[in-house]
Amino acid sequence: MSTRQPANIPVALSTARSQFDLWRSRQRNKRARLPEELWQKAVALAHKHGLNKTARALGLKYYSLKKHLEATATHESKPAETRCEFLELLPSPPVTTPSIECTIELEDGSGTTMRMHVKGARMADLASFACGFRSSRA
Repeated sequence: MSTRQPANIPVALSTARSQFDLWRSRQRNKRARLPEELWQKAVALAHKHGLNKTARALGLKYYSLKKHLEATATHESKPAETRCEFLELLPSPPVTTPSIECTIELEDGSGTTMRMHVKGARMADLASFACGFRSSRA
């Protein structure tokens, strides 16, 4: 890795570079692994300044930083699970048109399936129920 720093390096990267250099200078074993707190700092800077620029400024291997960046992205991207405990379907007022009778099967992306046999519901009620099921799974 080159020890020369680019002239237009942001202050945050320059400060972090000093911290990385200080840590490296204190290590007897030159192949020692970086502590997790330094990796977290590098990942945060890579989010802000870009992967290549951060890796070069901090003297890190591009693909090592990329691996840490992707690892944190997968942990952060998992959505919080929301569960619908109860969904009330109110009876609709009597209609003069013939009622619908059908079997509904709803499946979300995780494989959860719900099957219902419905008699006497309106299409608008069925559509709002399907939207409610889908939004409770998002």
